[in-house]
Amino acid sequence: MTAEHIDLATDWRRHLHAIPGIAFDVAEVAEFVARTCTDLGWEVTTGIGGSGVVATLRRGTSSRSIALRADMDGLPITENTGVAHASKNPGSMHACGHDGHMAMLLGTASALAKDIDFDGTVHLIFQPAEEPGTGAEAMINDRLFDRFPTDEIYGLHNIPGLPEGEIHTRPGPIMASEDNFEIRISGRGGHASAPHFVIDPMIVGAEIVLSLQTVVARNVDPLDAVVVSCTELFTDGARNAIPGQLVIRGDARTFTDADSTLVETRIREISEGIAVAHRASCEVSYTRVFRPTVNDADCVGHASAAARRAVGSDKVDASCRPVTASEDFAAYAREVPACFAFLGAGEIGEGGTAPLHSRDFDFNDRILGAGIEFYTALVTARLTEGNHS
Repeated sequence: MTAEHIDLATDWRRHLHAIPGIAFDVAEVAEFVARTCTDLGWEVTTGIGGSGVVATLRRGTSSRSIALRADMDGLPITENTGVAHASKNPGSMHACGHDGHMAMLLGTASALAKDIDFDGTVHLIFQPAEEPGTGAEAMINDRLFDRFPTDEIYGLHNIPGLPEGEIHTRPGPIMASEDNFEIRISGRGGHASAPHFVIDPMIVGAEIVLSLQTVVARNVDPLDAVVVSCTELFTDGARNAIPGQLVIRGDARTFTDADSTLVETRIREISEGIAVAHRASCEVSYTRVFRPTVNDADCVGHASAAARRAVGSDKVDASCRPVTASEDFAAYAREVPACFAFLGAGEIGEGGTAPLHSRDFDFNDRILGAGIEFYTALVTARLTEGNHS
């Protein structure tokens, strides 16, 4: 790979940073990605799952195929970076580095089209709506893997706080699920001066919030990682009125489907039991937004080997700790063998990078080369005769 591909990727990244879209509303981004890949000689298909793009390059005679994925959407945040390439779209910015993820794939597209020899098929998947967790499923439901068969799929996410240019991954669960719950408590409201006439949902809600902490402390295997958080409370009351309704909303993170089911069951049992004890009633809604991202062990081996070739063995951790954030790359990993990895963006703080989802965040262009080198090394290794095991 030459400096030309990194320079191009840097220019593309900054252009993409300036034109963010939200969820599926990424037409400008998708059009730029499609046009760039077409200009590089790739076969491009648009409109998959609404606004997804797939670019395909075939070489040789092998039936082997590999897919690389980048997310396209930004966040509904007003940018405060002050950089020359700041968002031109008010109230929308690339605060999670998806602009960099796309630029790394475009840089890889440039390198593979010009400099890299391989035997097989490469699919570059540019996906909308990662942030709300619905884009991967939309593309899969639009027959992504029927239309673009692939033997394995890989993805990278930049991570502020990890040393710059390091690549970390692990077999098994690497990112958690995200489940959302809502507990709606119905009591009987009344004057704050006469609590004996009411059924106070505030008392019920307070007990539920505290008791839900026992799900992790007393129901989950201590060796499993689970988080249960109550994050919002709403009532229909006033300062001098005990409410009749209370709504608790929250978030749960797990690494296995079994723990997700356990959390849901206990939230329902605890909430309904406490409500009945106070002569109130409650309804629990539990939804699964993201599933756990689970890496295939063989794919981790291939990714780790490519990472060592790309950035050096001293900058690769093939057994990193999982994180409780979520990624809808998980949906692909439930369909085909997959590996998701983290690319270090450097230290957080003055002179370094900002945290993800911050209005001050701008992707660290110095790590674009590491991502491109990783992807090209991976394609070369996986689509070379003798490396197909």
